Amino acid sequence: MDITLQQLRCFDAVVTEGSFQAAADRLMRTHPTVVSAVRNLEEQLGFSLLDRSGYRVVLTDRGRVFHAKAQDFLRQAAGLRTFGKQLSMGEETALRVVIGDLCPLEPTLQLLRNFFTDNPATRLDLYFEAISGPWERLADDEADLILHHIDESDPMMEYIDLLSVDIIPVVAGEIFPNVCPENITPSHLQGLAQCIIRDTARHSPPRDYYVLKGARQLTVSDQLMKKQVILNAMGWGHMPRFLVEKEVGDGTLVDFTNGDFKGGRVDLVAARRRDRPHGPAGERLWHYIRSEVSTWQGNDCDKLSTSQLQH
Repeated sequence: MDITLQQLRCFDAVVTEGSFQAAADRLMRTHPTVVSAVRNLEEQLGFSLLDRSGYRVVLTDRGRVFHAKAQDFLRQAAGLRTFGKQLSMGEETALRVVIGDLCPLEPTLQLLRNFFTDNPATRLDLYFEAISGPWERLADDEADLILHHIDESDPMMEYIDLLSVDIIPVVAGEIFPNVCPENITPSHLQGLAQCIIRDTARHSPPRDYYVLKGARQLTVSDQLMKKQVILNAMGWGHMPRFLVEKEVGDGTLVDFTNGDFKGGRVDLVAARRRDRPHGPAGERLWHYIRSEVSTWQGNDCDKLSTSQLQH
C-alpha cells in the first residue's frame, strides 16, 4: 500500500495542532479516522513518527526529519492542484486590477493600456485604492492583481518588483518664506493642518503613515487632491516626490526633509495571491508585466518616462 496524501495531511495536522482531536477538527474528520491514518503511515514506514507518552504528542527525531519532507510534498501537491485549476479555466472575460495611491499613473496606465489593447477579449476592471485598500481587495478575492507596496515576507503573496518611490514632506513656499527647510520643526507646524489620505479599506484596521502626533488633520481622498490642498497653503503633508518634483524645483513647494521629518522610500510591486488559480489572461498579464518592467528596474519613478513602455 502506497503512502497517501490523506495520511500526510492527517500527520501534518496532528503535528501542527498538537493533538489528534484538534487535527480532526481542523480537517473535519473523525478522531478515529485521523488516528488510523497516522498509525497506518507509521506501519508503512516502519518507525514511530510521534511520541505519545506525554500530554501532547510530539515528533520523534525521525518524525521531525520526515515531517519537513512531508511539508515540502504537501506544498508541491497544493501547487499542482492550483496548476490543474489554471489549466481547466477558460479565457477570463475580465481582470480586476487595483492601482495603489503611490503608483505613478502615467507609466502604469500605459503599461495596462498596451496589454489590454493586445488582449481585446478581456475587459479591464480598474480600481484605485489607498493605504490598506489594495491589500484588502486582494485578501477578499476582489482583485486579481494589485500595483502597490506589500509585506514582501508574506508567503501567500508572489510579486514582481517595479520601482521605488521617495516620500518627502512638503509645504507651500509662501508659509515659511524666511525659514530654511532644514530648520523647520514640529513646532513650526502646530497651527497648520497635516493633510493625510483616507484609507479606503472597509474592514481592515486603520493604518497611519508619517502622521505627526497631536497634529490637526485634514483628510482627503487621493494624492492629487492632497497636492492641491498643500499648494493652496491649507496644510502640509508627505507626498511622492514624482508628483511634486516640478513645484519643489520652482519653489512653489518646499521639501523640508530634515532630522525631524525624514520622509522615506516605498518599494512598489505588482502582486497577486499565490494560493489562487490564475487563468490564461491573468498569466499573460503577469508575464507581460515581468518582461516590460525590466525597463523600470533601477529607476526612480521620477526619472521614468512613458516612452520606455511603448511597443
